[in-house]
Amino acid sequence: MTVLRRAIDSAAAMLAEAGIDSARWDAEELAAHVAGAERGRLTLIESIDDEFLTRYHDVVAARSRRVPLQHLTGTAAFGPVVLQVGPGVFIPRPETEAILEWATAQRLASKPVIVDLCTGSGALAVALSRHRPAARVIAIDDTEVALDYARRNVEGTAVELVRADVTAAGLLPELDGRVDLLVANPPYVPDGVKLDPEVAQHDPPHAVFGGLDGMAVIDAVVDVAGRWLRPGGLIAVEHDDTTSSLTVELIDRTGLFDDIRVRRDLTGRPRFVTAMRSAE
Repeated sequence: MTVLRRAIDSAAAMLAEAGIDSARWDAEELAAHVAGAERGRLTLIESIDDEFLTRYHDVVAARSRRVPLQHLTGTAAFGPVVLQVGPGVFIPRPETEAILEWATAQRLASKPVIVDLCTGSGALAVALSRHRPAARVIAIDDTEVALDYARRNVEGTAVELVRADVTAAGLLPELDGRVDLLVANPPYVPDGVKLDPEVAQHDPPHAVFGGLDGMAVIDAVVDVAGRWLRPGGLIAVEHDDTTSSLTVELIDRTGLFDDIRVRRDLTGRPRFVTAMRSAE
């Protein structure tokens, strides 16, 4: 264990020097990944060989170049599920788990229809399907690379994947008035915002940026929700922490929703807005 501990200590120092806030965590996660063990069981490893040290050095060096940890391990934890991720798909963030927590607390029909717009890796769809196995869950994205990951992640679930663009006019009219819950983590970062290298260099820009004010795709999500949600149906849409009021105003301006609320994540930042579809 002494050799492994020294290797992890050295890796953590290297990652900290590279400007990574979670240096120790990442060093341990990478060690666990290379060892094929869980992070919490690293203390049980009695010895490591030269092959481990070589592979560990390589992944730590890549992480120091700000390659996302999730690209190196190939997975990302999201709520109760572990997702397969990699280059070309947006890595789900812990902040989005606030939507999941809210959604699982809502009272819905016994067999609700749930839609996850801009699903990416399928994070919200898979987690909600696990929580509500009787639900019909539809996950929608317009990028084939993202859907390739989503297909792997929905295996063993009843989640339906659809390739479609939320900004397309008249999208999926067969869902009009039939959806009980719509969740969305769309691209919402305003164009030109400076981002960490992990995002700027590795997350697909199409899944990150939402126009000059970050509202272009959110506008389309709200429009679709106005058509798809049944009376009493619920929407939750994530937004940039600078555009919470714009999101509320956009939803309110439609005249189709009641109970519009700003919701905050665990850091206290405004993270998403929820609303209920009014009766016709």
